[in-house]
Amino acid sequence: MPAHPSEQRILQALLAAGEDGHVSGAALARELGVSRVAVWQHLEKLREQGFEIESQHARGYRLASRPDFLHPALIDAWRRGEVDAPRIHFFPTIGSTNDEAARLLATGEPAPFIVLARRQEKGRGRLGRAWHSAVDGNLYLSFGFRPQVEPARMQTFTLWMGVNVCALVASFCRVVPGIKWPNDLLFDERKAGGMLTEARLDADRIHDLVFGLGLNLRPPAGGWPAELASRATALSAHTALPLDPNRFAAALILRVLDAYERFLDGSFRESFPDLWHRFDLLRNRPVTLLHGGRELSGTAIGIDDEGSLLLRFPNGHTDRYRAGEVTFSRR
Repeated sequence: MPAHPSEQRILQALLAAGEDGHVSGAALARELGVSRVAVWQHLEKLREQGFEIESQHARGYRLASRPDFLHPALIDAWRRGEVDAPRIHFFPTIGSTNDEAARLLATGEPAPFIVLARRQEKGRGRLGRAWHSAVDGNLYLSFGFRPQVEPARMQTFTLWMGVNVCALVASFCRVVPGIKWPNDLLFDERKAGGMLTEARLDADRIHDLVFGLGLNLRPPAGGWPAELASRATALSAHTALPLDPNRFAAALILRVLDAYERFLDGSFRESFPDLWHRFDLLRNRPVTLLHGGRELSGTAIGIDDEGSLLLRFPNGHTDRYRAGEVTFSRR
């Protein structure tokens, strides 16, 4: 359930004051138009949710500590700059955020909206692969959209969203990730996240669209499973900055929603080539592409206007591929 509006505004004030700042109870009461007793009651409800709020005579209230796991009230508080912010459907545990987003779209939920969970039991990636879903170390979210556009317009959608996620990570964490065509976010060839776009077509138009995203924020407490230890990584392993999962989630949601609007109005075309060039991990590297049951080896030289991978073969011939699984080759 979303936080009470008054509790959200109290949290915003406490966060704005910083770790050492205090917020006057009288000022909160005036801002909210309630009594000091009502402010105290809202503070008690926040304490019950895991917030440690100190009170000091003549100075007011201070946020001494807050949950370090995904918390809907904190995400909403960090989204304070958004107007008419889309609703977040939050779940401590869920089968799949993509499946829930598709269900909500099918039942008429106003779009856009976000489905967010601390843990997935049936998370999946491309080609139906399972996604390892640890508890309170990762970010699992899906966006529900109703774009009402022709399918042909969506060919570069996942690629555009992917470079925007990379740009947000680079800005927030001060470390630059890379994207492996078509939908993996990597550091040093180890996967930190993945994206999955699913659509429902209606009369030759995309009626419902789900964009799902899984990001490893922290390594699992007990370490990665043996089968993933050499292939997986997390954002916290590559940045010296503290990674607040709720502030990061709020920033990521804002970035994705903005990227979606730019995709719909076509303005994304101005910056997409430069962003792809900045984050493309495959460019000028030897790769192997699994395509239609065949393994094709060559050098990746970028993508075309439709988002297809351009692969140059040893004989100098270049071909394009709309789909496939890429791995890095060793010379």
